[in-house]
Amino acid sequence: MAKELLVRASHMEQTIAVIEKVDSMNSVQEKKDRYFERRNSLGSRHLMPLQSFYCPISLDIMVDPVETSSGKTYERSAIERWFAEGKDHCPLTMLPLDTSVLRPNKTLRQSIQEWKERNTIITISTIKSKLETDEEEEVLQSLDILQDLCLEREIHREWLQMENYNAVLIELLGSKNREIRKRVLRILSLLAKDNAENKDDIAKVDNALRSIVRLLARQIEESKLALELLLELSKSNMVCNLIGNIQGSILLLVTMLNSDDVEAAKNAHELLENLSFLDQNVIVMAKANYFKPLLHNLSSGPENVKTVMAENLSEIALTDQNKLSLVKDGALQPLLQLLLNDEVEIKKVAVKALLQLSSLPENGLQMIREGVAQPLLELLYRHSLQSPTLHEQVVATIMHIAISTTHQQAVAEQVSFLDSEEDIFKFFSLISLTVPEIQNMILKAFQALCQSFSGFSIRKRLKQISAAKVLVQLVELNTQTVRVNALKLFYCLTEDRDCSNFSSHITERFIKILLTIIEASDDAEEMVTAIGIISKLAQESHITQWLLDCGALKSILTCLTDQHKHASHKKQVIENSVEALCSFTVSTNLEWQKRVAEEGMIPLLVQLLVSGTPSSKRNAAISIKQFSESSYPLSKPIKKPSIFKRCIVAHETGCPAHLGTCTVESSFCILEANALEPLVRMLAEQDVGTCEASLDALLTLLNGEAPQSGSKILADANAITPMIKLLSHPSARLQEKILVGLQQIFQLDEVKNKYKSLATMPLVDITQSKDSRLKSLAAKGLAQLGVLDKQSSYF
Repeated sequence: MAKELLVRASHMEQTIAVIEKVDSMNSVQEKKDRYFERRNSLGSRHLMPLQSFYCPISLDIMVDPVETSSGKTYERSAIERWFAEGKDHCPLTMLPLDTSVLRPNKTLRQSIQEWKERNTIITISTIKSKLETDEEEEVLQSLDILQDLCLEREIHREWLQMENYNAVLIELLGSKNREIRKRVLRILSLLAKDNAENKDDIAKVDNALRSIVRLLARQIEESKLALELLLELSKSNMVCNLIGNIQGSILLLVTMLNSDDVEAAKNAHELLENLSFLDQNVIVMAKANYFKPLLHNLSSGPENVKTVMAENLSEIALTDQNKLSLVKDGALQPLLQLLLNDEVEIKKVAVKALLQLSSLPENGLQMIREGVAQPLLELLYRHSLQSPTLHEQVVATIMHIAISTTHQQAVAEQVSFLDSEEDIFKFFSLISLTVPEIQNMILKAFQALCQSFSGFSIRKRLKQISAAKVLVQLVELNTQTVRVNALKLFYCLTEDRDCSNFSSHITERFIKILLTIIEASDDAEEMVTAIGIISKLAQESHITQWLLDCGALKSILTCLTDQHKHASHKKQVIENSVEALCSFTVSTNLEWQKRVAEEGMIPLLVQLLVSGTPSSKRNAAISIKQFSESSYPLSKPIKKPSIFKRCIVAHETGCPAHLGTCTVESSFCILEANALEPLVRMLAEQDVGTCEASLDALLTLLNGEAPQSGSKILADANAITPMIKLLSHPSARLQEKILVGLQQIFQLDEVKNKYKSLATMPLVDITQSKDSRLKSLAAKGLAQLGVLDKQSSYF
């Protein structure tokens, strides 16, 4: 029953509305009929005003005539001013007046009004033809008259409407004369103001709105007038709909939002707000980079509208600044709500929009903060496998979020993603279930996570789930794009230099593929990654042997000597190559060292001591140090000549360091390789690792059977002074190595005496150290120099 009553009430309201509209139309038509009947009865000539219409004081036609006590009529304002000046007699009769008596002369006032209306109607009916002439001055004068009439009375505006001035005025908007266009815009605004019918009538004129919109692109004064007119017209829903449909209208309005003119910007904003009642207009605004209405609908609209807004947001081409602004202004939470919706199709729309916004690291971080990331993972495991497109878009979004964790802001805030072992396992496991495109995205996501604030724990967990085994398999499948990213992630896992968890998964085939990449790949990053992996894996002896057997040394030699191949990545290529060599030059395997020397690597290493990066210098010095550790036993003893030969042949002295016959190839001698001078210079490097590596190499000269010879060589090479200076370095390990080395060096009295004064104060400073080991070594050094008693409490 209640429902039936509601239906009847609604029907009644609609009926009343229709009747009111018909009545209104009838009323308007009656008005028009009366107007034209009157107009047609007037003729076409203006009547001159009667003499009685003029005020005797002001001599102007009266507006508010009043009769005084003398029976004479004046303009009210004029006679009141006469009295205010202290005059109390009649201006015409000079008789005394009762200043309190001023009676409205209604009859005269009506006569004046009728005369004015008659002439105004004639003016309005005849001036239209003047607007259609080519005489611009006449047009301008006519427009001024019309504007004054519109300002004077509302009825005048109604008469202009009845005379159908709209079409003529709209036509004038195409004039080349700016002043004509500006006057027309003002008149049209007056006609539209507070008149809903005329708003619609103006909009119905052919090309009316298009002509007005076009003027928005003119100079600011004219565009402001066009904007004011459109704003007034937009108060009609019908016109509002039409404005939004005009090509370029919303774009011009959005442009005016940034106007330096405050009023223009305010009006543009208000007009856009009026237009935003239509969803289609909101979408066009968003395409013009005005997103406020879209965000409002996305947050507060009905569910179907929210979905439409999200769908369009996902398809609009957004700049990076747009993406930042959208997230900053609150786009994520409504999209998250759509993501949590039970309908899969709505989830798809939300994911597509999030994918577009997530491409900026700042937005990816905000998604982590606002809790978007976890629902994406849950969606990935529960729904997306049923839809390949959704699957791909979810993974792509997760990849973007993972990449955002490498942003400096994420590091500063210690933002993490994929924290749990379960999430890491699930996400990584998808690699085996997907197509190459998605495999690449998962691999890129983990590459980023391995470099993030929580990178160490991510790498640790990947090793625990045997990720290396899967990566090796992907590389061996040899699909180019997947192979590159699998290698990069594998390289990330070697960053901690702990290969024990996955070295068992390395196969000889994998090694061969790495070497093939180094020799033949056109992808510089892939090649750099491959040599980087070798530099880490070679620490395992069986892998090093595989590398040697597969010709790795020739590949490394090519990397070090070919200046043209992958020139843009040459620095990384050389750094990784030199690091790899460190595993082939260990002093525990003389055979490997010989093979490296036979390839001519030692001179290249010496050259890198001079021209390499800090990393290259450090690793080159490590290899030279390892070579030098084998030099003494490899130096061939000098045979004593017979008494006869001693008389005719000069005595062979041998290598001053190793006391035998040395060459670069046979004994890897530092001196023969001319490595001594660059190693000494490296002691002054800023990088502590480089200093330490060069120090280790130099100190190998003290390890033979004649350490005093090594001391003499280091002194002659001016190595002692920079070593003493390094005693002030904050690195305790570096200090300890120098203290131990100086004890051996100062066994040679001439060296000890020469450097005693220089070494004393640094040694004294170290005795004040909290490190007991360093204090003891420094005390021994001072005792050796004779500065400290050997029974001192420092020992």
